[in-house]
Amino acid sequence: MMKAKQHFLERNLLKIQLNEFLANELTRAGYAGVELVKTPLGTRIIIKAARPGLVIGKHGKTVRDLTQKIEELFHIENPQIEVDEITEPELNAKVMAQRLASALQRGVHFRRAGYTVLRRIMNAGARGAEITISGKLTSQRARYQKFRAGVLIKAGDPVNHFVDVGKATVLLKPGMLGITVKIMLPEAPLPDEMKISDIDTSEIIEESGELEETETDAGEKSIAEKDVTHQEETSKNN
Repeated sequence: MMKAKQHFLERNLLKIQLNEFLANELTRAGYAGVELVKTPLGTRIIIKAARPGLVIGKHGKTVRDLTQKIEELFHIENPQIEVDEITEPELNAKVMAQRLASALQRGVHFRRAGYTVLRRIMNAGARGAEITISGKLTSQRARYQKFRAGVLIKAGDPVNHFVDVGKATVLLKPGMLGITVKIMLPEAPLPDEMKISDIDTSEIIEESGELEETETDAGEKSIAEKDVTHQEETSKNN
C-alpha cells in the first residue's frame, strides 16, 4: 500500500515539476498544460499549446532539444513528445493568463490589459469570466483588481466541470504580480436556462383539420336530429 502511494506521489511531483519547466520554456508558444502517458516503449508527453509551430521549431529542432533536456533533467526514459493544438485559445484560462502577463511585462497598463483580455474571452463565446490581478498595482501597498463579465458559478460540483482556471505570475519593477483567470465555458448549463424546441407545425395543422371535421360532423348530426324530432312532433300534433 505504501509503495502504491509513493508511486502516485512521485508521479504527481514529476508532473508538477515538468509543468513548471515547460511553462518557462514555452511561454511564447501559448503553453496550456501537459499530460503523461506511460507506454511499453517509453513515456508519451502530450504538450497542449496554442502555437504548436513554436514547440516543434524549424525542422523539428526545438522539440528535439526539448526532448533531450527533459531526458537529462527529469530522468524520463525514452520520452516521446506530442503537441496538441488548442483550437480556441481564448477559452483556455492558462493561455489567457499568460497573454495577460506578457502584456503587463510589455508595459501595458493593468486596467487596459485586463479589459482587453476579458473582452476577447467573452467574444469567443464564454458564459462568463473573472480576472484577478494582485500585487503592487498603483502604490507600494499591495492590493487586487478584479474584472468581471457574464455569469460565473463559484460553488458546487459544476465548478469542477465547467469552469477553467489558469494562473500566471509576472515580475515588474514594483514587484511580483499574480494573475488568476476563471472562464465559464459555453457548454455550461444554467439552472434557470430555458430551451425552446422546434415544433413540427404540419402535425398541428393536420390535427386541427381533423378536429374541425369532427366538430362539423357532430354539428351536422345534431341539426339532423333536431329536424327529425321537429317532424315527429309536427306529425303528432296533426
